[in-house]
Amino acid sequence: MIDLRSDTVTRPTAAMLAAMSTADTGDDVYGEDPTVRALEERVAGLLGHEAGLFTVSGSLANVLGVRSLVAPGQELLCEERAHVVRAELGAHAVTQGVTTRTWSDPRGHVDLAAVRRLMTPDAGPYLVSTAAVAVENTHNFAGGTVQPLDSLRALRELVSPVGVRLHLDGARLWNAHVATGVPLADYGRLFDTVAVCLSKGLGAPVGSVLVGPAAAIAEARVWRKRLGAGWRQAGVLAAAGSYALDHHVDRLADDHANARLIAEAVADVDPAAVDPSAVETNVVILDVGERAAGLVAAAAEAGVLTGTVGPGLVRLITHLDVSAEDAKRAAGVLAGLLRT
Repeated sequence: MIDLRSDTVTRPTAAMLAAMSTADTGDDVYGEDPTVRALEERVAGLLGHEAGLFTVSGSLANVLGVRSLVAPGQELLCEERAHVVRAELGAHAVTQGVTTRTWSDPRGHVDLAAVRRLMTPDAGPYLVSTAAVAVENTHNFAGGTVQPLDSLRALRELVSPVGVRLHLDGARLWNAHVATGVPLADYGRLFDTVAVCLSKGLGAPVGSVLVGPAAAIAEARVWRKRLGAGWRQAGVLAAAGSYALDHHVDRLADDHANARLIAEAVADVDPAAVDPSAVETNVVILDVGERAAGLVAAAAEAGVLTGTVGPGLVRLITHLDVSAEDAKRAAGVLAGLLRT
């Protein structure tokens, strides 16, 4: 099977498993795991922030990051397909009392005019006050699109004077960095809190890191435990993340090339399904209308796993466990099915 459902399905490489097996560990709830601490400090430094917190998932990192910026009863603004409102099971509302309002952009980009129109930073006693804006980079459900750096800078200039803060859901920020060459810290410093995943394109089995000011991260550490997500000898998992940072960042360019290859093969037989020039990273969204469910089922029968992410939309994500030859085979399968 060639599994293109997500880049979360990767398995640790032999070298990563070896690094995990030799990790120096301690009790992380006591702050005594040296491998975890080293990973947290490293990621914070890469993103231009003071401190980091290793978490079990990107969803938890987002919940903790948003919680540090938005009080119960306040609101968060984001794009309507953002992971924080579509794929975290309402966690921000359920656990933190956060409400949301959204804008819509076909590429998932920041819409400065919409943010300006929606933002009510001090709404008084009758309306909900806006506390923060969340941005996803790359934007998963928009097709792995990269947020333009100039737009992010303009967003910072827009919100700072009125005290609205920014959270970056950077689950695939590594992909944006490799696709554009923009330094990670140039993205990271524009935001008050940043969450990055190690278990997607980087291929670690578990884990994300939340970074931000030292005081905010210290409070997030308390909330992590309060939500039942403290862990003990987590250095075994942190070692995988550190190995991934050492060995799996630059190779993301291979995933981007493989995604473009698949998109080009599909576009050759069905130009309406996808525009290959719009495939910026490792995510391909095929707009195939009523054929979506049938395409997913037929592709699985032919050895290619995909998934739907909306009415008529099929998502494919390339990753560490998909070689160039796998991508060519998957491209042939999908193109053949759409040709019939």
